[in-house]
Amino acid sequence: MAKGSTPDKHEVQLRRSPKLMAFVLVFGLLGFFATAIVTGLYPSDPSIGFIALFAYFALFGVSGSIALGVIVWLVIDVRSKKRATVVQMERQSD
Repeated sequence: MAKGSTPDKHEVQLRRSPKLMAFVLVFGLLGFFATAIVTGLYPSDPSIGFIALFAYFALFGVSGSIALGVIVWLVIDVRSKKRATVVQMERQSD
């Protein structure tokens, strides 16, 4: 309990934190489509085929973009902690 607070009043910290799953999904999809576009720009080797080549590059493209999304999420999360506000919470009995 904070100093000078009664049992019915507490100080709480409010902040708007970003959702990690949204960043992972969006950046994963961006990596998937970017890999498909970049792989389709160049001719593929006929002995390998487009699907196998795309699947190989998608391993790096999708995982790399998800890693970038997590880094962006961490930066935004740190900024949200700095902008947090402290408010008084009071319990009401009905």
